[in-house]
Amino acid sequence: MKRTPSIILGLCSYTHDSSAALLVDGELVGFVEEERLSEQKHTKLYPARAVGWLLDQAKLSASDVDAVAYNFQPARYLAESPVALRTALSSATRDGSLARAHGFAKVALRTRRRLRVLGSQFPSARVTSVLHHRAHQLTAYAASGWDEAAVLVVDSLGERQTTTIAHGHGVQHPRVQTLEAINDPASLGYVYGAVTEHLGWRRGDEEGTVMALAALGDPARFRHLFTTAVRTTATGFRIHPGYFPARTLTSGYPRTSRRFVAETCPERHPSEPLTDVHRDLAAALQERTEQVMVHLARRARVLTGSRRLCVGGGVATNCVSIGKIIEAGILDEVFVPPAPGDAGTAIGAALAVHVDARTPRPVAGIARHCYLGPSYEDQPLDLTPWPGLHQKTLGIETAEFLADQLAHGVIAGLFQGGVEAGPRALGNRSILASPLEPGVVERLNATVKFREPFRPFAPMVPAERAAEFFTLGQPAPYMSMASGVTDLTRERVPAIVHANGTSRLQTVTRSQNPFMHAVLTAFGRRTGIPVLINTSLNVKGKPICGTPEMALDCLANSGLDALLLEGRWITK
Repeated sequence: MKRTPSIILGLCSYTHDSSAALLVDGELVGFVEEERLSEQKHTKLYPARAVGWLLDQAKLSASDVDAVAYNFQPARYLAESPVALRTALSSATRDGSLARAHGFAKVALRTRRRLRVLGSQFPSARVTSVLHHRAHQLTAYAASGWDEAAVLVVDSLGERQTTTIAHGHGVQHPRVQTLEAINDPASLGYVYGAVTEHLGWRRGDEEGTVMALAALGDPARFRHLFTTAVRTTATGFRIHPGYFPARTLTSGYPRTSRRFVAETCPERHPSEPLTDVHRDLAAALQERTEQVMVHLARRARVLTGSRRLCVGGGVATNCVSIGKIIEAGILDEVFVPPAPGDAGTAIGAALAVHVDARTPRPVAGIARHCYLGPSYEDQPLDLTPWPGLHQKTLGIETAEFLADQLAHGVIAGLFQGGVEAGPRALGNRSILASPLEPGVVERLNATVKFREPFRPFAPMVPAERAAEFFTLGQPAPYMSMASGVTDLTRERVPAIVHANGTSRLQTVTRSQNPFMHAVLTAFGRRTGIPVLINTSLNVKGKPICGTPEMALDCLANSGLDALLLEGRWITK
């Protein structure tokens, strides 16, 4: 009799944002991105540290693992090769068609080899490859905790798919059914990455910088270009190859065409100054992205009949687009999981294997959970490697102490509990500051984060006070939605309002993060404004600090004033 897998390891590895998740009898033991432990941002290496931590948490060894779930299916890549060859018949798509066919075939074979390598590390496990977008869908839907919802996944590429609309059902046994799919080369994520690179930032890393820059530009200058280059259809959208040539999965082929350059601007080197043309290009790209995302959300509403929408994939991190979907009023509520990008597919891949086994064991530990990584609450702290740092242990009124420090202008790091899933700091690995302090945004960008001066900072607020300051009208627990602001915010807290009039909001409940809720409440008592600036505990180019050592390095080598690390107040 075939044994139902009860210990399932989900993996994202060998591409970017390596991560691991572990399900034991349907319950999520944990999830963590390798970069939070290795200090290598967006690492594609096998997540050895993440896997080691998970197995240690469950008191298991590699030989105990029943199934390994990988977040790509090699055969689906291979299927694109003959399709790519047919593009050689058209003069519009002929260039690069052979390289495209070869690239997809090469990735398929490479993925098969990777599966064999994974199998060799877990001698008792069956290795299962999971369709990439299905992994995204399950991650987004299961994290919502809803019993039914539409699921929209938009990314750069998963095998052949770039956009899918599905319908999710079930809480204890979540299932998704794909209703419609858009295949490459029609890819919104590809276009956004291509323009990010054209503007001088790292594709796959700094798209958020382009989103921030967009608020400073005029989209009208390149509106017609993007309307032509990214054209909506009744069932989705398509990309004009005259502006964005089809990808090849092989280095050396440009992602933007000569026509695109001629009608916009030359590629910007990172050292070159930003000009109006760069701001306007970013603004037009962002505007078109928002329009297409709202169009896709409407399509999901029509196809599923659902009034609730889960959004996953890399493009789901575009918080302004998510805000526009909410503003459109076509849905009752929108949900984005804490890890909507590829890292989060480790959870979805493990879920796919679990639900396909048709086990009676319900899924647990995923819905509305975000603090899924390692914690260091009971570990001793040795400051010997940081001779310039000093510590004192705080008493039971830690939240009151921190609120008082912030109210007096201190910029403090916060390291507590389990590390967050996903790209946003959600109050466990955060840098906190008072938005009422003059020049706080400039100081944070210049001396703490070391990043572009136009980058905004996100606010956090107790959920029960959110309506006083923000117009979103729904929960935003994972800092994944841009919200409009009230007159009170514009008057009293302008530091948290970006140039486009929005804030990337995080609403905090007492049940989600009791300590942060207490800090916000205490800060509100002192200042009248229960709102804090919250940004990730790291500097530009580094991952969010997953370990105490990373956090202490961040304090020692940045403009942070202090660090609250598991009840210890550490200063310079």
